[in-house]
Amino acid sequence: MKKIASSLIAAVLVMGSSAVLADEGMWQPNQLPTIAKQLTKAGLKLNPNDLTDLTGFPMGAIVSLGGCTASFVSDKGLVATNHHCVYGSVQYNSTAENNLLKNGFLAKSFKEELPATPGQRLYVTEEINEVTKLVKAGLTNAMSGSDRYKAIDINSKTLVAECENDDRYRCSVVNFHGGLEYYLFKQLTIRDVRLVHAPASSIGKYGGDIDNWMWPRHTGDYGFYRAYVGKDGQPADFHEDNVPYQPKHHLKVNKSSVDDGDYIMVLGYPGRTNRYRTAYEVENQFTWVYPQAKAYREEVIDLIHTNSEVGSEARIKYESTLAGLANYAKNYGSMIHSYNKGSFFSRKQALETNLAQWLNSDSKRKAKYGTALTGLNKLLKMDDAQQARDLILGYLRYSKMLTTANQLHRLAVEKQLPNIERESGYQERDIARFEQRMKAVNRRYDAKIDQEIVVAMLTHYVALPKAERVSSIDNFFALSHSTAANFNEKKLREQLTKMYKNTKLNVQEQRLAWMNKDVSDFENSNDPFIQLAVASFKQRKAIEDKSNELSGNIQAYRPKYMEALIAYFNDNNLPVYADANSTLRITYGNVKGYSPQDGLTATPYTTLEGIVAKDTGVAPFDAPKKQLELINNKRYGQYAKKSLGSVPVNFLGTLDITGGNSGSPTLNDKAEFVGLVFDGVYESIIGDWDYDTKLNRSIHVDIRYMLWVMEHVDGATNLIEEMDIVE
Repeated sequence: MKKIASSLIAAVLVMGSSAVLADEGMWQPNQLPTIAKQLTKAGLKLNPNDLTDLTGFPMGAIVSLGGCTASFVSDKGLVATNHHCVYGSVQYNSTAENNLLKNGFLAKSFKEELPATPGQRLYVTEEINEVTKLVKAGLTNAMSGSDRYKAIDINSKTLVAECENDDRYRCSVVNFHGGLEYYLFKQLTIRDVRLVHAPASSIGKYGGDIDNWMWPRHTGDYGFYRAYVGKDGQPADFHEDNVPYQPKHHLKVNKSSVDDGDYIMVLGYPGRTNRYRTAYEVENQFTWVYPQAKAYREEVIDLIHTNSEVGSEARIKYESTLAGLANYAKNYGSMIHSYNKGSFFSRKQALETNLAQWLNSDSKRKAKYGTALTGLNKLLKMDDAQQARDLILGYLRYSKMLTTANQLHRLAVEKQLPNIERESGYQERDIARFEQRMKAVNRRYDAKIDQEIVVAMLTHYVALPKAERVSSIDNFFALSHSTAANFNEKKLREQLTKMYKNTKLNVQEQRLAWMNKDVSDFENSNDPFIQLAVASFKQRKAIEDKSNELSGNIQAYRPKYMEALIAYFNDNNLPVYADANSTLRITYGNVKGYSPQDGLTATPYTTLEGIVAKDTGVAPFDAPKKQLELINNKRYGQYAKKSLGSVPVNFLGTLDITGGNSGSPTLNDKAEFVGLVFDGVYESIIGDWDYDTKLNRSIHVDIRYMLWVMEHVDGATNLIEEMDIVE
C-alpha cells in the first residue's frame, strides 16, 4: 500500500500552488507542504511539515465524533466540541422532570459524568494509506455496473477486514475525486464516551433557528465529553471501572484568543462538498431536490410541534431530531436563494463548454476523455428518474417503527451470507453499534408522532404515478386503487392505530431479542411492522440493487470525468483539492469581517452586550437571568478584550468549512486552542457547491466567552483548572 502521497494530486498541487485562491480549500494533511508559502504568508508560525504527522502535535489531538469534530484539551481525555454536537447526548439523558437541555449539565467529578448516547464514539485517525490499485483490482471496461459495484465493494471490505484485525481500530476505505483514488483510514476507536458539561440551551443554542446561519451571532455553542478506556489503557465498552483516556497530545488553551486579521486554522472532519459536480447535477439539486426536501423537512417539523407540548416528554424525545431537521431546512432555503440570484449555474455551463473545447482541441485527449461527461450525465438522469419516490421513502425513515422493523429483518437476511458479502452496517463489525441503536430507540420515539409521520409521507406517496409505486406497500395498506384524489386517510389511520397498538418493537427487550432470530421467524411473525418489512423487502431490495447497478456504471465514468477536469485545471494553472468526504482536513485563513450587501459591513466580533440587546425573555432569546445580571454589571472578570471593551462572544473567519467541521478546534498560528467553529454565514451556505472568497465566512465561538460562561455562569472551574491555559 502506498503511503499518503498521491502522485496525481501532488503534481497538480505543486503546479497550481501559486494560483491557490486565498483561504479556499479543505486540504489533506499530506498536501500542506505544497501550499507552505500560502500558509506562511497567512501567518502560520509552525512548520507545515509538522501538520502532516497524524500521531504528532497537533493532529494527534483531533478526533471525529462520526458527524462532528472534537479535540482533546487535557491529559485526562477531556474533549471539547460544539453544544449541538453533544446535544443528542444531553437530550438522551433528559426527562421532563430533569430537563438537562433546558438547565444545562455539569459534572464536578468523574463519577458524576453521564454515558453519552449509546453508540457514541471518538475516532482518532492514526494512519492513511492510498489503496487505489487494490480497490480497482480486477475491474474491466466490459463489466456490468452491478459487477463493478460488487468488485469495488468486496475489495474495499477485504481491505477493511485486514485493517481491523485489532478490535481497537475502525477502518474505512474512502474515495476521492469521485473514485479516481481510494484511501484506507485507520482510526483508534474509543467506545466509552461520557457527557461532562453542556451549558443551558439558552446559552448553547441562543438565537436558535432564527439566528442559525446568521450574523451577528451570540451563541455559546460548546460542550464537553470525556474519553474513557479500560484500566489497561485500551479502548473498552462502558464500565464503571474504566479510567479517563490519556491522549498522546492535547491542545493548550490560549485565553488571549485572536485579533482582527490574525491567522487561524481549523483541523477537522468536514462532511460533504460538491464543487466538481456537473451542470446537470447542479440544476437538478437546486431546482428539485432542495425545494422538495425542504418542504418535507418543514412538514415533519410542524407535525412534531403540533403533536407535542414544549417541555413534554414527547417533545424532549424529538428535540435532537428537530434541531437536525430545522438546520438543513434553513440550509436548503439559503442554497436555493443563493442559486437563484447568482450566476453559479451559468458558470458551471461555461466550464463544461470550455472543457469540451479543450478536449476536442487534442485528438489524444478527445479519445481518452471525450465521452466522459456525456456518458456520466446520461447515467445521472437514469438515476434521478425515480427520485420523487426515493425521497418519500427516505423521509419515511423518520418513523422509528418502520425503520426498526426493516433493519431487524435485514439483519436476519444478511446473517445468512458470509460476513465479507454482507451489506455494510450488518457485518460482525457493526453488530455492537446496531445493538446500541436498538437500545436508544425509546429515547427518540413517540407513537403518536411516529404515526403522523407515516400518514404524511404516505399521503405524498399515493400522489405518485402508479409506475413509480411499490406494489407490496400498496397492497399492505390497501392503497392499490388510491390516488391523491380518492385517498382515504381515515382508513389508513385506523390501520396504523391497530399496528402501533399491536407492535412489540416499542419494547427494548423485544428489539434485542429479534436481533438473534432467523428469517423464518420474521416470516411467521404477527407483529404488523415486521409483516410490512417482510412483505416489502424483495421490492425494496430490487430498488437498492438497481441503484447499485447505476452506481457501478457511474463509477466507470465519474473518475474519467474528474481526471479530465483535473488535467484541464492543470493545463490552465488552476488549483485542485478534493471535495470534502468526512476525512481529516485542514482549512486556514484569518479573522475578518465582510460586506454581505451594498452599504453594509459586518465587523468580525460580537460581544456580551449583544446578548442583552437581543434578549426578549422568550426562547430562543432567553439568556439566563444570572448571565444578564453579570453583563449588565460589567462583570467581565479576566476575559474582557481591551479593544472591544467587553468579552467577545463570536468571531468571523475566512475559513472554508462545511458540515462535519462542527466542533472543530479553532487554532492560532502556534496551534493553540482559541475557540470552536460552529457555523457559517447565510451567504456562504452555497459554499458546499460554489466558493466565494468575498462572502465565505465561518463563525466561531471565542474561547474568552467559553471560559467566562464556564467560570462565572456555570461554575465549571474544575474543567478550567484541568486544561492547560496560556496567554
